[in-house]
Amino acid sequence: MAKLLIKEHTQAEAVPFLRGILTRSLQDAGLDFNAAYKLASSIRQELSDDKNEAVIEITSTALRKKVLQRLSNARYGSDIIQRYCSCDIVPEPVWVKLNAQHSVPFSRAQHQQCLESCCFPAGKAETTTAQVYEYLLKHNIKNITSDKLKRITHDYLMQNLGEEAARRYLIWVNFSRSNRPLIVLIGGITGCGKSSIATELAHRLGIVRIQSTDMLREVMRMMTPKRLIPLLHTSSFQAGDTLPNNDNSAISNGYLAQAELLFLSCEAVIERALKERVSLILEGIHLHPALLRRLPKDNDAIFVPLMLGLLKPRQLRERFETRSNKAPERQSSRYLAHFDAIWQLQSFLLSEADRFQVPIIPNEDKNHAIGLIMKTIIEKLDASFTAKELSL
Repeated sequence: MAKLLIKEHTQAEAVPFLRGILTRSLQDAGLDFNAAYKLASSIRQELSDDKNEAVIEITSTALRKKVLQRLSNARYGSDIIQRYCSCDIVPEPVWVKLNAQHSVPFSRAQHQQCLESCCFPAGKAETTTAQVYEYLLKHNIKNITSDKLKRITHDYLMQNLGEEAARRYLIWVNFSRSNRPLIVLIGGITGCGKSSIATELAHRLGIVRIQSTDMLREVMRMMTPKRLIPLLHTSSFQAGDTLPNNDNSAISNGYLAQAELLFLSCEAVIERALKERVSLILEGIHLHPALLRRLPKDNDAIFVPLMLGLLKPRQLRERFETRSNKAPERQSSRYLAHFDAIWQLQSFLLSEADRFQVPIIPNEDKNHAIGLIMKTIIEKLDASFTAKELSL
């Protein structure tokens, strides 16, 4: 493919054609990302079709005419064409008034992230954000209150995605206003994907505090010699080997004994989050489903316990093998050598989750698992607010 250069009349040297810059200009004119990217890619391909030329130059004026012609042929509308004609630079921001003293520029990225927090797929969230932004530009809105912006978003969701979608947004808006901490507890065996799920979930929900029980255990190991508490210095699936009665239930008993040692540390992390009124994701194998029953009740936090699982042995083996290739330092060979014990421990944890009515989330596919978790969180939030509290 030929190298494309754009020649500006006011500059001596040509600059490279950047598809991302054209995509952004088209988005600023009102197109959603997919349409803008597709159009920019098509123009890039058309300009590079002459394979006899290693370098192709085009003036910025000629490029703009070509884009305008494409917009006109695609019948995007006069509003979008007019905005593209005047968008040599990013348009003046729309200011969102949060309160009497503070206003912030409208951010499509943050708006879309908010919608994804309401259990909307990325594509639908992006489309709705584009529609809201189009409305603001079309009506030449330069300043808007956050409440008015939320009502506009709610109306678009109601019109295009239905009442249930609009209600999910309403639930999330009211939770955000409530200042109530959200405490998500993610349990599951080694290799089931707790860390990656927690990281993605934190991004979706805008949560900055994530804690792993493995890290808590490591701190405790540094403070307590192995000869004093050998149970603490072994893996959860091998903890039963340190108990005096090593029988058929050694794996579950060893796990429970080790989880009990970690409980005070987990409780301290949660108590700190409650005291500071910040949301938290706590993940780790040591989060036994009974933990929730022992947490303080005199608070308004919303607790969402979850248990991740892989329902087929082949999937877990593949996870360990992949980990061995990508991160040899994580000793995946040891996990494979004790695969039966790990699988037995998962059976116990899933059984306990079922007994304590903790939602079980299959994690064969990360995106699907995240969707199930977001749905579970929205349902939990819904149950935490009365119909009278849900308003814009």
